[in-house]
Amino acid sequence: MPASPSTARAINDRLALRLLQEEGPLTAGQLKQLTGLSRPTVADLVERLTVSGLITVVGEAGEQRRGPNAKLYGIVADRAHLAALDVRTESVRVVVTDLVGRVLAEASVPIGGDTGTGPVVEQAVALVEGAAKEAGATGAPARDAGRAWGRLHTVGIGAPGLIDPTTGELRDSSGLPEWHRRLVAAVQDRFPEAHVNVGNEANLAALAEQRDGAAHDRDTFVLLWLSHGTGAAVVLDGALRRGASGGTGEIGFLPVPGTIGLPSATDCAGGFHSLAGSAAIVELAREYGLPAEDAAERPAAAGVVRAAVDLVGRGADADLGRGEDVGSPGRGDVGSVRSGDASSVGGERAVQDRGEDVGSARRERDGSAGGERAVRDRGADAGPAGRGDLGSARSGGAGSARGERAVQDCNQDAGPVGSGHADPPSGERTAQNPARIEVAGRFLDALADRLAVGVASVVAILDPGCVVLGGEVGQAGGKELARRVEDRVRRMSPLATEVRPSTLGGAAVLRGALLTARDQAQDELFAPPER
Repeated sequence: MPASPSTARAINDRLALRLLQEEGPLTAGQLKQLTGLSRPTVADLVERLTVSGLITVVGEAGEQRRGPNAKLYGIVADRAHLAALDVRTESVRVVVTDLVGRVLAEASVPIGGDTGTGPVVEQAVALVEGAAKEAGATGAPARDAGRAWGRLHTVGIGAPGLIDPTTGELRDSSGLPEWHRRLVAAVQDRFPEAHVNVGNEANLAALAEQRDGAAHDRDTFVLLWLSHGTGAAVVLDGALRRGASGGTGEIGFLPVPGTIGLPSATDCAGGFHSLAGSAAIVELAREYGLPAEDAAERPAAAGVVRAAVDLVGRGADADLGRGEDVGSPGRGDVGSVRSGDASSVGGERAVQDRGEDVGSARRERDGSAGGERAVRDRGADAGPAGRGDLGSARSGGAGSARGERAVQDCNQDAGPVGSGHADPPSGERTAQNPARIEVAGRFLDALADRLAVGVASVVAILDPGCVVLGGEVGQAGGKELARRVEDRVRRMSPLATEVRPSTLGGAAVLRGALLTARDQAQDELFAPPER
């Protein structure tokens, strides 16, 4: 049955608006080409959308062209303002944009743990008000054709916890601060004309990763949220699944081995959260002697994971620089030093004999990855393992993987792991303590063991084919942590699963809240008057 004229007009209008949103300003001729509509039909829809105040002429297609065909039409971006909030237990962040997503204002505020509910709510609402004022989204809205202009149209809020699928509100939870729920109502009271909606942080992060991040090419995947807390989001066949009670992905309550007991309905301390939450990861780092207190990043787990990944990466760089074999993952080996061959990553092998035996494992070697390797004997034994020498117990070898790296042997002990010895800054390429590199690798292995327990459980039920390690911790772990988790899941499950690191990290929550706010606003504003 053919569509009615009004339905056909609505479909064409929405198609044109979506194209203008995705492609930017277009001419009527370009709209005709992209939509496949006739020239008269395009002319009619351009006139309708212009009269309704949704699009306007924003320029011309070329300086030498004149006439109606040269006009560039674009969405009226200030037709509405949008706000997105990322609500954490220790902070609130807000961003205000126009209808097409251009950022107009952003702000954040830390929340003290001893601050009362009322003051926190007022502080957070004032933050939103200030950002809205800076973006020009306050004051008496102008009106045209019965629609409000210049106001805050839609507010998207991302927060931890369960969202009631019936009311769309945060459910009461003893594990989360009361001000989270109060904030949603307070924002609605302060902006009575705005549409305010709240979403679970993991779900919003998954939407952002699917639209703009690590899962952009996947219709089915699971995001494992790793930040202060833990969570998961399930996307199947392109749709976010929330479950009967809105609790799909509450993986923090998953009973797993290695915890103090079983979780309860009000406390996930015995569940997966107690293995993979930020506090648990920091405690694991301390057990391995890694100085978690030095991590300035928040949550602290992200800082210590990033530091461990950097250490392991420097060890790999050093192995490449020496042209040696890299040891087994987690063993902390930085290559065999039983050979005096000096090799080049660039494919050339140049061994310069200075009248010395370069085959001895007790010689110190120096190499570069730029294409030539020079082997020199400095006439000194490297000393026993654990003294801070780069390489195995019998080598003081050093190498370079990027450009030229000078490795300085100070002939001194490096001290125990976590003793306060600082890593050299990026500008000073000095030999790394192999003991610290080994410990960092073993810490990442232990963390991967923990994460694999949760991932394998999800894989066994859903078979998503792809798991994204999200949040600040997932982004900090990068490909190194993702690879280790994937290796373990492959051994635990017959179901092929790719594990990827987040590309958006903690910013995914704010991005997801903004995307949902923009979609909701456009659904309403782009709707034809007939509906």
